[in-house]
Amino acid sequence: MSERKTIIQIEHLSKSFGDLKAVDDLSFNVKEGELFAFLGVNGAGKSTTISIMCGQQTKDSGKVFIGGKDLDESTEGIKRELGVVFQNSVLDKALSVRDNLRYRAALYGITGAVFEKRLAELAELLDFADLMKRTVGKLSGGQRRRIDIARALLHSPEILILDEPTTGLDPQTRKLLWGAVSRLRKEQNMTVFLTTHYMEEAADADYVIILDSGRIVAEGTPLQLKNKYTGDFITLYGATEDEARLLGTSPEKIPGAYRIEVEDTAHATELIIKHPEIFRDYEITKGKMDDIFLAATGKRLTGGENGERA
Repeated sequence: MSERKTIIQIEHLSKSFGDLKAVDDLSFNVKEGELFAFLGVNGAGKSTTISIMCGQQTKDSGKVFIGGKDLDESTEGIKRELGVVFQNSVLDKALSVRDNLRYRAALYGITGAVFEKRLAELAELLDFADLMKRTVGKLSGGQRRRIDIARALLHSPEILILDEPTTGLDPQTRKLLWGAVSRLRKEQNMTVFLTTHYMEEAADADYVIILDSGRIVAEGTPLQLKNKYTGDFITLYGATEDEARLLGTSPEKIPGAYRIEVEDTAHATELIIKHPEIFRDYEITKGKMDDIFLAATGKRLTGGENGERA
């Protein structure tokens, strides 16, 4: 399999607001077709970085290349490469779904039969054919999110930026949206740049960066991060506390079981060989993305409705 080409390249990016360094000498690459997770608590610098990439804010220093284009020389060209779904909906609540999408498409020169064809494709992908005539103000949060994503996809961008796309959505809508994203990646090799507070979404990423105070504090594949920042966990079902303590560490009591943290899978295997009588019913799991985030930043990543200001 050939090496994926770099589609986003950020070099020594910095941005301050007064004394606050929102983005502090940030450098990273995103490969074509990746699901790239960009994580951090509110104020870590995620939205500022995205705003600079989209040409909405100026940077203090550094370089941004998207699709091989230099942001300093080709802002408008880069905007055509990007589809952006912001935390807060940018749809016009007074207009119908169809009119919102029609006016947006016209900005890209997509009109007439070409628009109708693209609208039909997106309505099928995101399941909103029955919402076309409804005004956006009368949509539920999940319905509006589907239209936000359709708006971002009208011009068939190479890169889809999803800034907290599923915050506050019901599980069914989240499943639909992620199904659509998976299809776009599979069929069109679309690159997806994601910020999220839902760690299970980040667990499926190809590559993860964790920001804290505008700087990268951890990066790698989910497996690399799990191996570096967390151990493995043995869950013993139906075992007694005395049996769990025989494994040489402080067991955590959970409903119907004891959970024990071990250094790695090899250590777990040693314990199984040494105490086979205890391992009547058990499972071994890697640490969760929440554990990684806490280990890397000392903070817990929790959902926030207000969005970050830095």
